Amino acid sequence: MSEAPETVAPQQGELPLALVYGQAVTELPLDLYIPPDALEVFLEAFEGPLDLLLYLIRKQNIDILDIPVAEITKQYMGYVELMKSVRLELAAEYLVMAAMLAEIKSRMLLPRSAEAEEEEEDPRAELIRRLQEYERFKAAAEDLDGLPRVGRELQVPRLDAPEARARKLLPQVSLEEVLLSMAEVLRRADMFESHQVTREALSTRERMSEVLERLRGGAFLPFISLFSAEEGRLGVVVTFMAVLELVKESLVELVQNEPFAPIHVRARAE
Repeated sequence: MSEAPETVAPQQGELPLALVYGQAVTELPLDLYIPPDALEVFLEAFEGPLDLLLYLIRKQNIDILDIPVAEITKQYMGYVELMKSVRLELAAEYLVMAAMLAEIKSRMLLPRSAEAEEEEEDPRAELIRRLQEYERFKAAAEDLDGLPRVGRELQVPRLDAPEARARKLLPQVSLEEVLLSMAEVLRRADMFESHQVTREALSTRERMSEVLERLRGGAFLPFISLFSAEEGRLGVVVTFMAVLELVKESLVELVQNEPFAPIHVRARAE
């Protein structure tokens, strides 16, 4: 009778520590050096000296209105010394609070008379006021941080709006409005019509020469005799302008006996 072969349970392969250039590393190199400060673990994070002081008071369930300054100062200085040994730049702002605690402690240890105790304020009053105010703001900040935020607890859905097609509505126009608009268009068209400018048939200079020629005898002549009726208004205007130019040049003189009376013209004597 032959013996059955032994079955060997499969062993799970070792997990690699890292992949270097695609090669799995399962053992640490013997010459690997890890500096002491390569890894830091922060158990408690304080946002300032008041936060540290409030943490110490809450940790021991101390009444904030009756703070044992000596014990709290001792514990506070222990944290400050620890921070100075680990990271010096963090301990600078905490030293101011340490000095304040030391001053309060010294003021409470000094002997005072009963009258002085009644007149002076509790040395811890200012510190208690600041701690209460900081505690209120910290609680409000925690409440705000607990509210749901967009992007953290809330996600705002976005949906592209469908393409809208605008429908053009035709205006309601009456027949009277159409006729008025047509009349306005025709009126504007008349303003742009072309026209031909012709030379004046009568010249002021020529009429001045004619008037001087007729007044050569030196006698008075009526103004209406200096133009003809066939010339119309243009003849009257041109003759009147010619006479005014001659008066301006002191070549003729005008005579009128009364308002609206006939005007007579005579050449001025040399």
